[in-house]
Amino acid sequence: MEEPLLLGRDAEREQVRQLLTTARRGVSGTLVISGEPGVGKTALLEDVLADEATDGMLVLRATGLDTERHVPFAGLLQLLRPVLDRLDGLVPAHAAALGGALELSEAAPGSGDRFMIGAAVLGLLSRCAEEGPVVVVVDDLHALDLPSAEALVFAARRLAADPVVVLATARSPEADRLVAGLPVLRLGGLPDDAAASLAARAVGGPLAAGRLEPLLTLASGNPLALLELAGDDLDALATDPADLPARVPDAVTAAFDRRLDQLDEDCRTALLVAAVCGGDLLVTTQACQELGVDVEALAGAEDAGLVAVRAGQVTFRHPLVRAAAYSRVGARERRAAHAAVAGSLPETDADRRAWHLAEAVWRPDAEISDLLAAAGERARGRTAYSVASGAFERSARLHPDPDRRADLLLMAAETAWSAGLTERALGLLDAHARSHPSDAARVRELALRGGIAARTGQLRDAREMLVAAADLSTDPAEECTYLSDAVHASFYLAGVPAALQIARRLETLAPRVTDPKARALGLIATGMARVVSGEAGGAEDLRAAVPLIRSTEALHRDPHRLSCVMLVPLFLRDADQAATLLEYVDHVRSVAGVGALPAVLWHVARDQATTSSWAQAEANYCEAARLAEETGQVTEHVMALAGLCWLEARQGREEVCRSYAEDVLAQLEATHLHLAHAWTRFALGDLELSLGEPARAVEQFRALEAIMRTHELADVDLVPGPELAEALMRLGETQRAAAVAADYARAAEAKGQPWALARAARARGLVTQDLASDGCFETALGLHAATLDRFETARTRLAYGGWLRRSARRVDAREQLRAALDDFEDLGAARWAEHAATELAATGETVHRRGADPRSLLTPQELQVSLLLVEGRTTREAAAALFLSPKTVEYHLRKVYTKLGIGSRAELADVLSG
Repeated sequence: MEEPLLLGRDAEREQVRQLLTTARRGVSGTLVISGEPGVGKTALLEDVLADEATDGMLVLRATGLDTERHVPFAGLLQLLRPVLDRLDGLVPAHAAALGGALELSEAAPGSGDRFMIGAAVLGLLSRCAEEGPVVVVVDDLHALDLPSAEALVFAARRLAADPVVVLATARSPEADRLVAGLPVLRLGGLPDDAAASLAARAVGGPLAAGRLEPLLTLASGNPLALLELAGDDLDALATDPADLPARVPDAVTAAFDRRLDQLDEDCRTALLVAAVCGGDLLVTTQACQELGVDVEALAGAEDAGLVAVRAGQVTFRHPLVRAAAYSRVGARERRAAHAAVAGSLPETDADRRAWHLAEAVWRPDAEISDLLAAAGERARGRTAYSVASGAFERSARLHPDPDRRADLLLMAAETAWSAGLTERALGLLDAHARSHPSDAARVRELALRGGIAARTGQLRDAREMLVAAADLSTDPAEECTYLSDAVHASFYLAGVPAALQIARRLETLAPRVTDPKARALGLIATGMARVVSGEAGGAEDLRAAVPLIRSTEALHRDPHRLSCVMLVPLFLRDADQAATLLEYVDHVRSVAGVGALPAVLWHVARDQATTSSWAQAEANYCEAARLAEETGQVTEHVMALAGLCWLEARQGREEVCRSYAEDVLAQLEATHLHLAHAWTRFALGDLELSLGEPARAVEQFRALEAIMRTHELADVDLVPGPELAEALMRLGETQRAAAVAADYARAAEAKGQPWALARAARARGLVTQDLASDGCFETALGLHAATLDRFETARTRLAYGGWLRRSARRVDAREQLRAALDDFEDLGAARWAEHAATELAATGETVHRRGADPRSLLTPQELQVSLLLVEGRTTREAAAALFLSPKTVEYHLRKVYTKLGIGSRAELADVLSG
């Protein structure tokens, strides 16, 4: 017989069944069934599971319980318990992270972040799917502990080519933010005809019109409301027509209240205890004994259809029944029930005992506060940061000592931020500030506020808070670290005067700093400040930091400082540092987790975009942007988009470049990321120059110069002198072009680095236009040889070849232009390749152009997969590095083979290296 709650749900049932059918064909699917309480979410789920549609499939199940919301990864353990024997099949980092989270092994400090658990869940589900289709069923996702829910959602978003279906129910709007981006089936009220049929079934026959219409109005199509209210006195429930309609959950709760009123006192007490402990029959029995009640009293509730008692569990008919049993009693009764449950739990269940004891008291209690704090520490050790934050906050409320309360509030804020709960973290920091903390605690508060502001695009606020933290600190190493972070924030702001001022302070502080990590950060900060201001000595400071970076393990383990370290090779443009960059990426992918990846990836991409690895740069920029958006890292997201804008400009992809530029410029007012603005203007100028629009190019480069003047930004690497000089020469403004080239040459000589000096020599060659140009271009090519930037070398060869052709030296011109064309085509700089081909044809040579770069046929995800595989990683290792499943990696690889017309990894390596 059809489940009553499923009347009128044929389309929805078919939609769910179709997902199961698709999974049998090897395609993943996810569906979140969302709606208000009582609308039939669980009934729809149970209908599918009871059907033969899941025959032969591994079904993993979990149900969210309010009583376990504060238990780290309780939901995940419930779900994965049947398949934990497959844990050893994961890559070691993922196995260690998940094993530590589920307390199957000791969690190593710093063994991952909250996203690493999600990646491990993805890996485990994929591993299970190798043996056959898998159905993951989560009822009441919104009631799951947040770390479990986040891990499941993270995995669900990345399933693609595995025979895995994720089905979840979630109450709306509580879970809307959690499941954003996942396919959602929103269950609304039943149509009137189905509602009337359901009501008739509930009372054993059709209702009269005078009774049916008020019921339909009151229930609003909610199936549970229809079933519960059909036999009630509707006159007693009706509202005045002038009032707003009654909310269905309230009406249903009222119906449950009336049914509870019909039970005797012992039964209601037993129900309260069962509601408090989550229905564990053993604990319920022991707690009832503590309260002087016989657990057999539950029989009355079972007879009334409110609960079912079987297999050692008291199961409430609906979460609203449990809510009514708990909320309708007085506070004193609830506290007594929690105390009885706490006393009935085993000593090993310390976390649950702590939470129940906290609910059992109404006044400060240092002992219980300490128990909660210990629970918070255990949760933090398992990366269940949201649970830890709740434990620390509740512990703070219960502790009688003001200093300890302040410390606990700060711990709650720190773990909330680690959990990605930005608004909660800021609220807790506000509470901490009101608690009159000590100076040492205030330093930690300001540093955390600064870190949050830096990641969320509020760089001005970040700089001020970090400097304030340094002002209050009495520890030279700590002061140096916070000042260095403030310089880093100034870098994104293009805030040169502030960066220089902080650098002066760091120089004065340096003799008192003995900690190698702090010393390295201080040298990086002073070096950066000097470089961006055009002041001498910056490169020397950065080089002095390199040995400390390589020898200081504490720097490598600090995900918040990795991006600062990554700037060193970018500022030095030193080929010797390239290997270090790749080492950091591998470290972060395998250990630090996805939370640290966006910052590292865009720094690596920036380096690759200024060498010859453009395909890798695009893949890394795209991954950085995607992960930054998903993890709420505004700064890294905008910087990755700005980097993509510049790279697309060099590749001549006009539409995509302008789209990225619009995205960056739209966020400037909110973020003040002036460095991203500068990159974007440079990109647009380069694009216009490649399109043959020198006047528009001049407009963009002048806008970039204005940005740099406004912010006193003088890093010659960001000055568009050579490009502006070229644009002016095309417009016939030779005197202005010569002045621009001369100014740029002076700035490049002051810095003394080969990359800028090579560009300066090219600019002089462009504007000289006499025999001296030959020497300028040759000098430029000699300097380019000391750098890794193939694009800049090709630009110089193109300019040199054009000058040689115009000087009637066609044979010499052909040599330079052929090399420029080869470089541009290898890189994928399509527009510049066209310019080189045109110049070469003008020398009288027949130009043979290559076809499209095969890499241009691949999506960024396909390219990233390909690059990792040709580096020698296994499919499983590549999947772990990209937070994908092995099947998804194989799926992308098949598409790559089809697009490129190849059939092996050896051929793939040849294509990507060609």
